[in-house]
Amino acid sequence: MIRLQNVTKIYHPDIKALNKVNLHIRPGEFVSIVGQSGTGKTTLVKTLIGEEKVSGGKVIVGGWDITRIGQSEIPVLRRQIGVVFQDFKLLPKKTLFENVSFALQVCGYPVKKIKSIVPQVMKIVGLEGKMNRYPQEVSGGEQQRTVIARSLVHRPKILLADEPTGNLDSINTNEIIDLLLKINKFGTTVVLVTHNREVVNQLRKRVITVENGIIVSDQAVGKYVL
Repeated sequence: MIRLQNVTKIYHPDIKALNKVNLHIRPGEFVSIVGQSGTGKTTLVKTLIGEEKVSGGKVIVGGWDITRIGQSEIPVLRRQIGVVFQDFKLLPKKTLFENVSFALQVCGYPVKKIKSIVPQVMKIVGLEGKMNRYPQEVSGGEQQRTVIARSLVHRPKILLADEPTGNLDSINTNEIIDLLLKINKFGTTVVLVTHNREVVNQLRKRVITVENGIIVSDQAVGKYVL
């Protein structure tokens, strides 16, 4: 599903964000990628969605060779990969329903199809009763649920969550992690990037530790040990 082969990313003048990284994530896995700030975690995510070009090596995602992908193909790739970041980036003047719908509208989906898909994903994230609310009318956890719903509308095979609970309290954090586990049970591969030690240790899933751009630990059932 995801394979990195000797991947290196160098920023000018000579900063190695990733240094000969080798990694294989199988379909349906739930993987946490952990490490301190500035260790290369986010750079790793950006290489997977084609936002950053690698300096060396090869990145394979769902059959796509990201190192050879053209600019015009990136939007198609990103429909197969759901992405959730720490910042919600919701449109404040649109309802939650409209925010999720927008991801389909920009791809030219007909209104009938949108009205069918959006309520389904809103139900998955537990917001079927708040679709007509605006972002400022709901909690931070509910805003993040909306972001996750938006990432699911294309039924991606992979969901990348980069610090999705960074702006949330412990209760909302637990709810978001439970939602990611639920999505994983549907068969979606989930890659969680986080520095939240408590979350990782409760999951008891595979843990990959990155330090100075290098994978220093890969535990099948692990803990955040740094």
